[in-house]
Amino acid sequence: MEKATNYSNQNKDRYLEELLNILRIPSVSADSKHKDDMIRTAEFIKASLEKAGADNIEICPTKGHPIVYAEKIIDPKLPTVLVYGHYDVQPPDPLELWESPPFEPIIKKTNLHPEGAIYARGSCDDKGQMYMHVKAFESMMQTGTLPCNIKFMIEGEEEVGSSNLGIFIKANKQKLKSDVVLISDTSMIANDIPSIDVGLRGLAYLQVEVTGPNRDLHSGVYGGAVANPATILCKMIASLHDENNHVTVKGFYDDVMTVSDKDRADLAKIPFDENEYKKDLGIKEVWGEKGYTTIERTSIRPTLEVNGIWGGYTGEGAKTVLPSKANAKISMRLVPNQSSEKIAELFTKHFKSIAPDNVTVKVTADHGGEPVITPTDSVPFQAASKAMEKTFGKKPIATRSGGSIPIVALFERELGVKSVLFGFGLDSDNLHSPNEKYGLFNFYKGIETIPYFFKYYSELMK
Repeated sequence: MEKATNYSNQNKDRYLEELLNILRIPSVSADSKHKDDMIRTAEFIKASLEKAGADNIEICPTKGHPIVYAEKIIDPKLPTVLVYGHYDVQPPDPLELWESPPFEPIIKKTNLHPEGAIYARGSCDDKGQMYMHVKAFESMMQTGTLPCNIKFMIEGEEEVGSSNLGIFIKANKQKLKSDVVLISDTSMIANDIPSIDVGLRGLAYLQVEVTGPNRDLHSGVYGGAVANPATILCKMIASLHDENNHVTVKGFYDDVMTVSDKDRADLAKIPFDENEYKKDLGIKEVWGEKGYTTIERTSIRPTLEVNGIWGGYTGEGAKTVLPSKANAKISMRLVPNQSSEKIAELFTKHFKSIAPDNVTVKVTADHGGEPVITPTDSVPFQAASKAMEKTFGKKPIATRSGGSIPIVALFERELGVKSVLFGFGLDSDNLHSPNEKYGLFNFYKGIETIPYFFKYYSELMK
């Protein structure tokens, strides 16, 4: 794969400029005003795959945003790798917290990225990591080093739950037939400590609405006599954790998989500086479930978090109003054996049961996904490990991610294949937050490493 690496090095400036161009397109899937931007991004990816040498390239319509499909079948008898990624991004809000416009990418040097990092929405999640695969593919194609078949499926709805992806997969199982799925939508421990995620938490996402009086009321006339939905909502949310920060939803922990002492010991080997962690976040102390470390809390334990809360008047100046309604968005990260549907039902039942009689409560399930564990003794994992060892000079550590990629369980269920979570970002890259960034080192290292995965995977599958 030295030829592919040399080709990439010779074209690195062009690769970067192409990435900056796709980052300039505001492909926010959650906002309907960006529908045309979503199509423009899909067309950009289609053109890039075509130039790279892919065949049968399509922009496949869905009820939502389109999916880009492409392939290169060099020999049907050889293994086939299905590359998954997404081109949609999170909304950039709050805009005032960005140090530079979110869709005007700039490159700045930081302590963690001394060679420079790209600041833009989607730079790491997932345009930068998705585009590594397109450029790695180009490098292999242009040097005649692609050792097996490859298929691409790049979607535009990951950030809004991938509701149409399952429909597409069920309708195109033969087209998507493959031996493994390769995904770069996760992170590594550090640039000098490569790692591969072998576990993902699931997700149950809901919205709650608490209603009191049938209209907004004057807080002087009615305050103290009528229950304030915003106050009641805050009390209800506060009761969702006990004094040890355990989730109080009845049955929440019933199906949680017990992690062995050995696995916990392996997690403890992951380099982690809690003081540096707190300094980076600007907090005085960490918070979480009693009896577990920070790494364990964010990987092997389920959680319940409030992602947004609103009600009443929030504009400039004062308005003495007692709101009629108050709302919150709540997500629960789940671990193996927990079911997103069951947890959503348990939460709904619990939340309604703790509501006082002076309000009514509505709970609406949004989307969810199942937790997964991938085997470390499989050929795909061993190929990924060897690839990272080759380019980083050390074996990667097997870790578990705190995030959720619901489609991993979907691929296994519908296509019968496992996934390799081959991420090159860092947890500190501000995913979903203002000032998202992606290191130039990480972008180029991914392009260098991916071809070695194909090489070792093809060899190990013989």
